[in-house]
Amino acid sequence: MSIKNDLKQAQKVKPITGHDIMALERFAEDTKHMIVFDVLTHDSEVGTNGERMRAFLSDEGYERAEGIEKRGDIQIVRRYSVRRGDLIYLPHKPKRENEQLEIF
Repeated sequence: MSIKNDLKQAQKVKPITGHDIMALERFAEDTKHMIVFDVLTHDSEVGTNGERMRAFLSDEGYERAEGIEKRGDIQIVRRYSVRRGDLIYLPHKPKRENEQLEIF
């Protein structure tokens, strides 16, 4: 790969705003989740349309983010579990409205 191709690739990557990757919130006792999300609407309470943001959240904060996603204001693109500041990648699987468990 050439330097020219590397520079083109770097220009395609969206900058992430919000919490810094080493923010103090990452190491807070109640922080259990980190999400990276895209803001989809102009009148969003969390950011500006087109922004990609990072947030470290408690369980309650993550539930609130899921509600905002359900409303269509944001789209969560990556989710991590946070344990004592360590990040563990978790694939984001949107919940289905009428998901039922089958019991055998």
